[in-house]
Amino acid sequence: MLAKAQTRGHLKPMFPRIQTIATAVPPIAITQHQVRDFVASALPAGLPPRIAAIYDTTGVNRRAIVQEPQAYLGTPDFGERNALYLAAGQQLLEDVASAALAKVGLEPAQIDAIVCVSSTGIATPSIASQMLSPMGFRADVMCVPLFGYGCAGGVLGLQVAGDLVRADPERRVLLLTMELCSLAFRFGDLTKKAIIASTLFADGASAVVLTAEGDGPALGHFAQHTWGDSRAMMGWDVDTLGLGLILSRDLPAFVASEFAPVVDTFLDKAGLTKADLTEPACHPGGRKVIDALEAYFDHLPDGLAATRDVLADHGNMSSPTVHFVLERILAKDESGPLLLTALGPGFTGAMGVLHR
Repeated sequence: MLAKAQTRGHLKPMFPRIQTIATAVPPIAITQHQVRDFVASALPAGLPPRIAAIYDTTGVNRRAIVQEPQAYLGTPDFGERNALYLAAGQQLLEDVASAALAKVGLEPAQIDAIVCVSSTGIATPSIASQMLSPMGFRADVMCVPLFGYGCAGGVLGLQVAGDLVRADPERRVLLLTMELCSLAFRFGDLTKKAIIASTLFADGASAVVLTAEGDGPALGHFAQHTWGDSRAMMGWDVDTLGLGLILSRDLPAFVASEFAPVVDTFLDKAGLTKADLTEPACHPGGRKVIDALEAYFDHLPDGLAATRDVLADHGNMSSPTVHFVLERILAKDESGPLLLTALGPGFTGAMGVLHR
């Protein structure tokens, strides 16, 4: 029911607010050098030097994966990997959801809607619906699964969750993201995109609680932009082995030539300029993508420090990653508008503004 609070005779605007963010990764940690050496040792002829060198240039130092490295050897069985996605993914989501709810003193039964973003496995019924009984959510909680957003899902999920709060300001919304990117690894594939994937992608999850109450960061203007005839930039090919990565090497150039003007237009519609912004929370697609984004945000003396740090510590976890960056930036307790950006399949740019 719409709150009827009045201010100077007008309906008081109700803004969705982030009450807390929690993040989590699986318990198995691996360094970039361990990944390189593992792949090299498992191949009859090892890794060619020029390919091995790629592991040292991606900006990733360590990351978490959902199973021991040896389990990724051999031809992937999509059924087995998807079963692991369902079991381990649900456990990771239950852990991170519990952490977020505990931070704000809420019980699962007090949540009215769950938005769950994930694109690295298939779940029908949705993982969110399968979490209801184990965690104690109400049977009438609204479950909204979002599939296919990929790396853009963290920002677009916030937009959807915020819209649910705007539609009913009494609604408490839990936004969940979870990706187990390592399960798409194809051992023995030495194509350029497969090697890049093995140097970058990792596993992780996040949980965000949104309400119209409190004094947390308020969601302002959000938007997405999808370019036509751009499917070859990023996505999945589905074949007999399961999910196969589509990834263009032209992403950094695309950021400079296509995404930058879209962000300019977005900021103008939000009544902002780049000069109004402190460090934004950007999804770290990879080191070269961060370089291109830093060239755009050239007014920042320290560049995209939080984005680079998250990439170094956790790799690219797809949709949750921007929430890891956002969590670090909000911990600085700065004020003013905060921009969020991400790029994902479509090819789609996602943007949003938080008001602190």
